[in-house]
Amino acid sequence: MQHDPFKNGSDTFVHANWQDNDHLITVLASNAREQATAIAMRERDQGIWQEYNWAQYLEHVVGFAAGLDEHGVKPGDIVLILGDNRPNLYFSMLGTICLRAIPSPAYPDTPPQELFDQLRRERVRVAIVEDQEQVDKLLGLRETYPGLELIIYDDPRGLDGTAIPGTVSFSAVLARGREKLKAEPDLHKALISRPNVHDVAILLHSSGTTGTPKGIPLKHGHVLSGVRNAAAAGYFHKGEIHMAYLPIAWVGDFTFSIAAALELSFTINIPEAQETALHDLREIAPTLYFSSPRAWSGMLTRIQVGIAESTPFKRWLYERCIDFAVKVERGRLKGKKPSLYQRFILKCGEFLIYGPVKDQLGLSRVERAYTAGEAIGEDVFLFFRALGLNLRQFYGQTENCALAIAQSSEDVSLTGVGRPFPGVEVKLSDNGEIVLRGDNIFDGYYNDVEATEKTLKDGWLHTGDAGQIEKDGQIVVLGRVSEIVHTAANVRYIPTYIENRLKFSRFIKDVCVIGADKEYLSAILCIDIDAVGQWAQENGTSYTSYAELSQSPAVYDLTHSLITDLNTILPAGQAIERFVNLHKQFDPDDGEMTRTRKLRRDVIDQRYAAIIDAIYAGKGNINFEAPITYETGQTGVIARALTIRSLVKRSD
Repeated sequence: MQHDPFKNGSDTFVHANWQDNDHLITVLASNAREQATAIAMRERDQGIWQEYNWAQYLEHVVGFAAGLDEHGVKPGDIVLILGDNRPNLYFSMLGTICLRAIPSPAYPDTPPQELFDQLRRERVRVAIVEDQEQVDKLLGLRETYPGLELIIYDDPRGLDGTAIPGTVSFSAVLARGREKLKAEPDLHKALISRPNVHDVAILLHSSGTTGTPKGIPLKHGHVLSGVRNAAAAGYFHKGEIHMAYLPIAWVGDFTFSIAAALELSFTINIPEAQETALHDLREIAPTLYFSSPRAWSGMLTRIQVGIAESTPFKRWLYERCIDFAVKVERGRLKGKKPSLYQRFILKCGEFLIYGPVKDQLGLSRVERAYTAGEAIGEDVFLFFRALGLNLRQFYGQTENCALAIAQSSEDVSLTGVGRPFPGVEVKLSDNGEIVLRGDNIFDGYYNDVEATEKTLKDGWLHTGDAGQIEKDGQIVVLGRVSEIVHTAANVRYIPTYIENRLKFSRFIKDVCVIGADKEYLSAILCIDIDAVGQWAQENGTSYTSYAELSQSPAVYDLTHSLITDLNTILPAGQAIERFVNLHKQFDPDDGEMTRTRKLRRDVIDQRYAAIIDAIYAGKGNINFEAPITYETGQTGVIARALTIRSLVKRSD
């Protein structure tokens, strides 16, 4: 008997609440039947919004599924999806699902070697991509991976009129499928009813911080349970207006833009390009908006830069209104209701400052604003809540469809991430690890029994996150259990906890805290070029490059002060004593971070070993060459004399 990589050594996984015909395609068909002309999806193309109603949505999905069927896609086949958010890529994923095949999306900037590993590992025969850039990338890989039989592309620019063997356009596959549907009248209904709630709907991947990314299969029942749990908690509402700009390889996009959109009849809006997303956001004016803490911080930086360049009166008015609103919000989070006078001033502020700022950002209609992925800075969190946005934190992972725990409107906290959704159980293991159970929890990793047995125990998902449960039931996430380390003096600390609090500052983009088995903690910092560049301009500091700005004495004074402030609130033995401003940013293309911007510590430890050695040798500077990878795939180095600063004078 051939091993089924999706069952991880077990014959069946029983979910008593699941119904066989309850899957994403029947939900889509129900929408097409009950609200055929309602707008389901919009895409901005050359400045014009192209719309698809629910009937057209289903027609594209089923038509493409029939075309894939003609091209020999079978149940269980894994189909690579590669590109940015595009309607046809969403239709492709659901069309693949109709055939009980499995879409496996990858980040569009994934390096060729990582793509090759994914193709080989998942035995991919068919890939569906966005444009010529992705086609060229896969054609190069096909020379060493001949198993890739067919590449389907969406955007024909640069490819029309060429006869490349093994490539075909999305429109041609769709046209062929429509012909097949006309020739076989019963096929339409058969394709809709073919999937099962226990089928894998999507194969996603872990970030790969510690090695090869693990495949994470999510079944129809998992994602629908997650969405319904979240809706029951008020996290999603029916008919939301949502902007699909998150990477399609990330669980959040599949959950928001496909599963929740189908189940709750969202209108999905797709920006023209990633570069125009912030501009298009204002025109879309969504009711639901999710962004990472990094992106919220970047948005705040844009506002601050704009205000700094405005007139003195506007700056004065803005600062007065924001300071007042933040003060009121701090009181509100402590349970204090705004007084009549405060409510009056806030209404005036809404007219003068808060409303115009939200409108400029495209957030004027947002009713549900969320952040997740890492801790968000207190100043950033309070700022957007002070604007009148009901910004809340949530907690989730790919293994639980990104939907497990969230703050409600009544229990917003600066430290916790909320309480579990209905249908989700949470407890702490003996070592303080957060563990979860529910129908939204995946059934095991792709073709990896060992990893599954470590993560799923007696039906409980071991998240790998250390946490605590407050008296009011709020969950507090402390950091990764695997990242709990000790200094040479046996002081216990979690690097991510310290790093996140440094990144609360808009001036610091990334940081790596070092100290395992060392005498003390140190840090390698990467400044934020936009925020620090604006600060440098205001403070008369000239520079010509990131490298030069990072080594400016004035910038060192700035980062020095930020670490000094943090040290005052860190527990004993956890103060950062020495640091260096790196002359380049940590970059996924250089292997230093994952595509979701999580540090690969082993790579950093190895690549910057000379800097780390210099820090702990007490040196004041080091000449260092950092390897970099350009967008073309070519490599080079950036050489610079780096300053190493001390914050604490040690007595040896």
